[in-house]
Amino acid sequence: MIAPTGPVLSSNSAVPITQFHPTITQEALEEKVIIIVGGANGIGESLVELCCQNGAYVCIGDIDTPRGAPLSLRCCEKWPVYSDPNLPPKPPRSTFQAVDITDYHAVLNLFDFAFKTYNRIDHVVVTAGSMEPKENWFDCTLSLQDIRTPPSTKDLDINLTGSLYVVRVASVYLRHNRGPGVDRSIILFSCAAGFKETPGVSVYQAAKHGIQGLMRSLRPYFCSPYKHNLRINTICPWMTQTHPAVTKKLCDRWEEEGLPISSALQVAQVTAGVLVDDTLNGTSMYVEGGRAWEMEANITRLEPQWLGEAPSKTLTRGQKVLEDVWAA
Repeated sequence: MIAPTGPVLSSNSAVPITQFHPTITQEALEEKVIIIVGGANGIGESLVELCCQNGAYVCIGDIDTPRGAPLSLRCCEKWPVYSDPNLPPKPPRSTFQAVDITDYHAVLNLFDFAFKTYNRIDHVVVTAGSMEPKENWFDCTLSLQDIRTPPSTKDLDINLTGSLYVVRVASVYLRHNRGPGVDRSIILFSCAAGFKETPGVSVYQAAKHGIQGLMRSLRPYFCSPYKHNLRINTICPWMTQTHPAVTKKLCDRWEEEGLPISSALQVAQVTAGVLVDDTLNGTSMYVEGGRAWEMEANITRLEPQWLGEAPSKTLTRGQKVLEDVWAA
């Protein structure tokens, strides 16, 4: 499934949205080298274990050394790498590198470390994130005195700026030491707040919209064989059990309403499914209760309905001009 970048045709709202069923095999992950930024906790931790279990090499990058380093060690012990005694020894199943995603040089050091250890990088996944629900930039109780104190930019720095840093560095490293026809990809983590208004987390939501915009801006550019020849996709989980903002009060109300909630492993399985499917570029997987749906194809297909037939045609023509001039 490749997100369309050509002309927008008349829509047919009767066409059902396609549910994504991840297919993860050991053959697809065997010997792949994967950097997982934010891999020490939650969804990232589950993804690290899932990839190692299926024969991949995983470099964990995270600011949380007390959890990341032991996780790497456990993966090495649980899924050891066996080397032919007549050949050079293989690298460890998993490694850990402390990294602050908001520090550009720390991100560079992570990729230097991974490349030196494994001699190539196949896939990069950014699960690192931040949500500070108590830091409401637009609280209705703010006074003229309160606004003289600058608010925290942590949610923007980690969720958006940090992801921009990783994607910039990854786009270069993923091109190195690759043979013809070898798949390389980047997966970014947005969430339901990346496309649906969510009360109380305005800055976090702005950052996640930025992740969606980043992916959409790069999907026609990165995939070009004459440029980067990479795939880029996003994962948009809704409620997930391990999210730090999921309090007992919220969980109790969620359960009362009978609403679905995903486990970290279920989101990790969807992520791994996108990672190994080399037909996927420019997609956004909405994950709800462990099930996933691809959104981008339907957003594009239905554009004549939500924007209007005439504006949609004009917009398409104009976008083509911008692509021809700017992308060149």
